[in-house]
Amino acid sequence: MKKHKLSLIVLAGGLGSRFGGNKQIAEIPGLNCTIMELSIIDAYRAGVTQVVLIINQAVRSEIEHTILPRLPKALDVVLVEQHNALVPDAYKAPSQQRIKPWGTGHALLCAKAYINNPAIVITADDYYGASSFLLLSEHFKNSPEWAMVGYPIINTLSEHGGVNRGVCSIADGMLVAVTEYLNIQKESAHIVGNNPQGLREKISRDALGSMSFWGITPCFFDYLQQGFETFLQQYNANTQQEYYLPDQIQQAINDKAQPVFVYTAKEPWFGVTYKSELTSIAATLCALRQA
Repeated sequence: MKKHKLSLIVLAGGLGSRFGGNKQIAEIPGLNCTIMELSIIDAYRAGVTQVVLIINQAVRSEIEHTILPRLPKALDVVLVEQHNALVPDAYKAPSQQRIKPWGTGHALLCAKAYINNPAIVITADDYYGASSFLLLSEHFKNSPEWAMVGYPIINTLSEHGGVNRGVCSIADGMLVAVTEYLNIQKESAHIVGNNPQGLREKISRDALGSMSFWGITPCFFDYLQQGFETFLQQYNANTQQEYYLPDQIQQAINDKAQPVFVYTAKEPWFGVTYKSELTSIAATLCALRQA
């Protein structure tokens, strides 16, 4: 396996049920490309030489025939299908009944055989901005530790209602915890959300949110593998629960096995859950990319 200085892993295997289709291959009106193509180009310009796309079988043909020809020719691009049957042998039979993917932790685990160097991990339907890739590219030139780019919560709120966000607790520039808050929105002069106990709580206007922009090294795959086996033992392969990537990063922090550096994003984040949102952010992305 060829060793690269820096890789990009794009989690693009979701089913997009709320979007009403495969949103990872939906083109941005006016730019004639997908959000993930913008991220791949930004990563390439920041020094990434390998891209591993974790996909579902339904989008493979479209990616091969439409998206891959538009990417820089110098990039080493690997397509990896996320299958529910990619589980330890003891769980293969019951896993065949599952329809929904196992989750982001399992998606990343599918990349294990292709990564032997530092990697940036993103989701396909989020726009992160070019400078975020530069931040982690520079980080890995100077440090072997994991890292993340956090986005100011106040800049990720929606005009259409409350949002759910992982709010970062940080000490001395290191991630301590990511706590999920639900229904976050502005109320008067404050940002308020439901904490894990279900109580409305003020959130600092300076708080950073985790928008799934991680920097990892190959040792993380050992945590993912062990964690997934524990997950299956706990819930059995018949479960509809999902195995989440942030939970395993949190476990490594709790075990004091890995510090995670936190960088603050310099550009806004844009995410797409519903089809109407793609149209609404198109003008903004066009202005950003053509500036």
